[in-house]
Amino acid sequence: MDLYEYQARDVFEKYGVPVLAGIVADTPEEVKAAAEKLGGVVVVKAQVKTGGRGKAGGVKVAKTPDEAYEAAKAIFGLDIKGHIVKRVMVAAGARIAEEFYFSVLLDRSNRSYLSLCSVEGGMEIEELAVERPEALARIEVDPLTGIDKAKAVEIARAAKFPEDLIEKVSDVFVKLYEVYKGEDATLVEVNPLVRTEEGDIIALDGKVTLDENASEIRHPEHEELEDKDAADPLEAKAKKSGLNYVKLDGEVGIIGNGAGLVMSTLDVVAYAGENHGGVKPANFLDIGGGASAEVMANGLDVILGDPQVKSVFVNVFGGITACDAVANGIKGALQTLGDTASKPLVVRLDGNRVEEGRAILAEYAHPLVTLAATMDEGADKAAELANA
Repeated sequence: MDLYEYQARDVFEKYGVPVLAGIVADTPEEVKAAAEKLGGVVVVKAQVKTGGRGKAGGVKVAKTPDEAYEAAKAIFGLDIKGHIVKRVMVAAGARIAEEFYFSVLLDRSNRSYLSLCSVEGGMEIEELAVERPEALARIEVDPLTGIDKAKAVEIARAAKFPEDLIEKVSDVFVKLYEVYKGEDATLVEVNPLVRTEEGDIIALDGKVTLDENASEIRHPEHEELEDKDAADPLEAKAKKSGLNYVKLDGEVGIIGNGAGLVMSTLDVVAYAGENHGGVKPANFLDIGGGASAEVMANGLDVILGDPQVKSVFVNVFGGITACDAVANGIKGALQTLGDTASKPLVVRLDGNRVEEGRAILAEYAHPLVTLAATMDEGADKAAELANA
């Protein structure tokens, strides 16, 4: 789960990371009142979960409350890479002398953590990494030891911070790592981390991504940070039913048991779709080891609720849950959904008790259901039906 900047700012403050005062506002009038409360120069910043706000006009400096009001009127409703601005943060201004970059993230390829750091902050870090890779220090962080003072100093020196700043910035690096560890984050990024003209080191902007796997047990408070209004309604519905669902942009709904099988199914459907008008997978949906009527009904209900879906491919390998149980689950799901199930289903079963499972569906003879012997055959038929 990605946090909004104002949420990241609040989390930083909780861990002692130096930040500026900030007030969230939902109307130009609230922005003006916030600017009056903060006093002096303020910055009105669009709250959207994407980069490039400044270039899109979503960040404006205001010297007076009236200027803040006018800035807010220009920012509210702005479309920034498909994200409509509905909320802003009014932040206290700072006299910036230098801008830096710091992040710590999960390095999946090396099964470790990684810190990226540079004395050249403020720009797109992706551009810096490509155009001037030598300006971006990459330091592996052992998850068992994390970033202590010694490691923070190592990072600062690798990023070529001047010696007189290393003590200050390294203290902030340690605190940012405490955010990363304490909140079970997969990314904590500050761009820019600034030195003010007064000599203070401040996290001027923050990006935090939380590991949702830790939320339910370790961090139930994270639920309060979720923007339910901005969530995709189908993904929210699937989450409520305990389904692993990700919406995509295609026309063939996918249901499978096991993440590996579902990923393979996405590839096979995409390949088959090239021969049928370029149709593509509409989603990732892993129903896990169980495929009861209730689970299958919930999965089909979510997928059939997507207006882009034209056909559904159910691809299940029977293991602990045998194919006859899966077939009964599909049968029960169609009976539960009734007229809601109005799109063709292609079903491929394999594995434990496959013949019994196919026999159940053949006898049921639902007009929407087509049986496929192989994954390739099923993908091709589902793509054909979606393109019909």
